[in-house]
Amino acid sequence: MRIGYSFWGFLGNGITDTPDGGRSHRRPFIDALRDRGHEVVFLQANRDLLEAGDDLGGAYVFDNGLPEIDVLFLEWRWLISGRNTSACGTEGHTCDLHRQGELLMHYAVRRGTPTVIWDKDRTLRIDSIWRRAPRTAVCEAALALSPGAHRLLFPVDDRLLDQADPLALAATPRDLDLGYVGNQYDRDHHFDRYFAPAAAHVAHQVGGKWPRTERWPQVRFLGRIPFPQAHELYSRSLATVLMLPERYSAVGQMTQRIFEAVLAGCLPLAPADIRHVEQFVPAELIVSSDREVIERLAFLRQIAGGQQHAELIAACLDHLDLFRLSRQVDAVESVLSTLVASSAERGAA
Repeated sequence: MRIGYSFWGFLGNGITDTPDGGRSHRRPFIDALRDRGHEVVFLQANRDLLEAGDDLGGAYVFDNGLPEIDVLFLEWRWLISGRNTSACGTEGHTCDLHRQGELLMHYAVRRGTPTVIWDKDRTLRIDSIWRRAPRTAVCEAALALSPGAHRLLFPVDDRLLDQADPLALAATPRDLDLGYVGNQYDRDHHFDRYFAPAAAHVAHQVGGKWPRTERWPQVRFLGRIPFPQAHELYSRSLATVLMLPERYSAVGQMTQRIFEAVLAGCLPLAPADIRHVEQFVPAELIVSSDREVIERLAFLRQIAGGQQHAELIAACLDHLDLFRLSRQVDAVESVLSTLVASSAERGAA
């Protein structure tokens, strides 16, 4: 199939001053689709080239027009006041939402092109017309799905999982007990309850955009860091805390932070209020309070570098099988096949 793919972010390392969690999994996902014989053309602006000066080796096709495609695939964009809701050409404007509207109108509405919406940020309203539109499928990165939605988790490359060496990761010297990379967006509850109290007692660092930090003077915030430095920080950290917005934790939607941490040998402590948390981490790493975070960190420091530490990392890697790239590509191909077959049947009728 020729897939018209819309996303607002980067395939490469991009730039520092931007939120885009998709950088850790988008390119492997696209490359896996191409390896299975699909052709992919990107339909939003080439931010890698325009903002980061990276031509990605000329390996990908971007088209700002309306090319012929078999399927429209959208990483769903939503209204962000002051950014994509302003007039085109005004200061600070990004045209991702306008472009998405243009794509939907041309392909989904006028041409009846099969359309997949990947609601990665859980911003597609439950009463959205796109959940009921013909030849349209909604995918969610959660374990507890909205009615009618399909599961498409954030993928982790099979090769990275298969090559990870728990013994080598356990042996890596770690000068931080606690580390975190990610932005503040709606994570204050988990941060207040689990991370900040523990940070007062252990060596730690937090990378990402946290504009409101006054009530946590004990926490060392680094600000936004370049994308490659996320791996470096996790490689220095014994553990992290998987902090989620409530709209994620309520449905068991785990972000890419879990495999960014585990692949660096950083053990993920998971709040017990995350739905289906037992599917994401071993029972030993589920925590219910700041006291339990502190206790777990003390225990992990005791076993650091030894066999028990390596076994915990291995158990975390086993849990990541849920996110395995090949599984996610199987899932999306199933959705695509059903959509295209349904569209063909309607056309024949």
